[in-house]
Amino acid sequence: MTATLRYEDKIAVLTLGDDENRFSPDWIDGVDAHLDTVEREAQGLITVGGDKFYSNGLDLEWLMANGDRADWYVNRVQELFARVLTFPLPTLAAVNGHAFGAGAMLAIAHDYRIMRADRGYYCFPEVDINIPFTEGMAALIQAKLTPQAAVTAMTTGHRFAGPDASAVGLVDATAAESELLTDAVTTLTPLLGKNPATLAAIKNTMYATVTAALR
Repeated sequence: MTATLRYEDKIAVLTLGDDENRFSPDWIDGVDAHLDTVEREAQGLITVGGDKFYSNGLDLEWLMANGDRADWYVNRVQELFARVLTFPLPTLAAVNGHAFGAGAMLAIAHDYRIMRADRGYYCFPEVDINIPFTEGMAALIQAKLTPQAAVTAMTTGHRFAGPDASAVGLVDATAAESELLTDAVTTLTPLLGKNPATLAAIKNTMYATVTAALR
């Protein structure tokens, strides 16, 4: 499970991995390193998963084996959310399959989301697995959704297929699997070329209360 980076012209395409793409500490390190490269070399960022997962979220196996480091781990995860939320380039999550829990939060931290129309669920299952949202996680989700959509997404554990996710604003659009990355590049291309420092400053102002809660 290793994230990889390639380019579509001036857009970096960060593939999160080829399995469930859970947030192990090593995986987070790898993603952070790639984001460092993207900041230096690209004008936009697309993230996508492999096979049937975008990301299945927290690495619960690692967390159960390292309970004494839970606070450190959650802080690492939330710092990644804050980084993507305020990234100095336009960002888009190409949600190719299941996006659950922290994986769904990572996607929602992007500026835009396009989801595969025919397969995969977008879901915050915390209410059903007895893991309450942290203040930062709740703030992140609520910053991107209407109040009623947030209630449904956060308190019911509902699994949204692509069209349902689009209807409530979890994603901005849907696409066929074969067109997902093409549509992502087409959507992001007109947004390239903004001054990164200005864009970062705007995002940091927009999401000041969210990043404070995450950090």
